[in-house]
Amino acid sequence: MKGSAVNLLKLIIVVLVTVIVSCQTVPAPVEDYSLARAALDAARSVQAARHSPGYWHQAEEAYRKGRIYFEDRDFSKAKEQFVRARVAAEKAENSARLIRQRTGDVL
Repeated sequence: MKGSAVNLLKLIIVVLVTVIVSCQTVPAPVEDYSLARAALDAARSVQAARHSPGYWHQAEEAYRKGRIYFEDRDFSKAKEQFVRARVAAEKAENSARLIRQRTGDVL
């Protein structure tokens, strides 16, 4: 009887240690957050919402989702959304610059 209680205690300790060791946290994607914000600011500065609304909308939506995931501490999903936001904002900025250049609009 005494031996089974000790074995059960050992099993519980091994399970707890395994669970604690296997829980790895993803670091907060602060750099991706900042890069996405900077890309959106750059796109906004060339009026991407007006000249490239498709990419602009994608960037804003991904950034919004990224912020929600970030606040919920789901950092892996937040990072994914911030990267999507940055890429879409860069496309929006480049597209808007090209359109403005073709139309003779001053940058």
